[in-house]
Amino acid sequence: MAIKDDVSAALAGLPDPAGGGSLIATGRAAGIVVKDDGQVGLVLAVDGLDKTAAERLQATVEAAIRRVPGVSAARIILTADRASAPAGHARPKDTTVPGIRKLVAVASGKGGVGKSTVAANLAFALARAGQAVGLLDADIYGPSVPTLLGITGRARVENDRLQPESRHGIKALSMGMMTDPNKAIVWRGPMASSALVQMVEQCDWGALDVLVIDLPPGTGDVQLTLAQKLKPDGAVIVSTPQDLALIDARRAVAMFGEVNVRVLGVVENMAGYCCPQCGHVSDPFGHGGAEAEAQAMGVPFLGRIPLQMAVRSASETAQPVSGETGAQFDEIARSVMITVGL
Repeated sequence: MAIKDDVSAALAGLPDPAGGGSLIATGRAAGIVVKDDGQVGLVLAVDGLDKTAAERLQATVEAAIRRVPGVSAARIILTADRASAPAGHARPKDTTVPGIRKLVAVASGKGGVGKSTVAANLAFALARAGQAVGLLDADIYGPSVPTLLGITGRARVENDRLQPESRHGIKALSMGMMTDPNKAIVWRGPMASSALVQMVEQCDWGALDVLVIDLPPGTGDVQLTLAQKLKPDGAVIVSTPQDLALIDARRAVAMFGEVNVRVLGVVENMAGYCCPQCGHVSDPFGHGGAEAEAQAMGVPFLGRIPLQMAVRSASETAQPVSGETGAQFDEIARSVMITVGL
């Protein structure tokens, strides 16, 4: 706590380049986290600053943090979405979602690793376990949930609230249910972040045991908004065994650590291909990389999902994955339920 107080004091002595007081008073620097080994992380808002000014501010903040006794390293996450209001204005209360017991995010450091497929089938598995489940597609720029669940219509609005669609025992909402599927969504980060919060808060979810949130890939504004305003109970990280994917999975784990969101574990997707003709198993993306990485990062390994024609077929026909792979999703769901207290 002493290091955190000293860091706050150091930042309170730095003026906001846009005026209005110190970096702490204006909310430009927020979310200070200090790890046991002395690593300090925080979120630094760069809204209203050009690239040169933002880089100069980042360097100044890093230098100030490193001068604090006991600090071993400084990690700064830049965002265009400020966490709190300027000095003199009331800071908004932490967002709560009435009727939803738990929020579980599904994330990946990069796209193309099957995150949305894992998110949908985790939701299906939680429903099979007797939970009341919602699935929110927060991948604003590339929504996949409508395809995975066979939803083709637009979201209905009743009494000024969005109505989720029900499929296979879960309720679902996606930006893909509100936009033209043939048009690109060209939004800046704060707009996408605002859409995430609105879809959670302005949807008539009813009573849910858990809302699974399929995040966009990467470590940007949407992820930070989720952590700061919605405060999820944990995050599941999806990766393939491939080294390129694991590099970004590390970043995702680190990002959630910086913003105090518990990592529930890592799922290794596309883990081995079994030839349906001869039964030979090959590993086009490598083998065991995600499990080894989870162990190295000190987070749970939740299981492997193979690269299978059955998974592709289930996704394309808007059905839950069944059989042995469906049972693997059931095991992953059980682990998640135990960890978050469902």
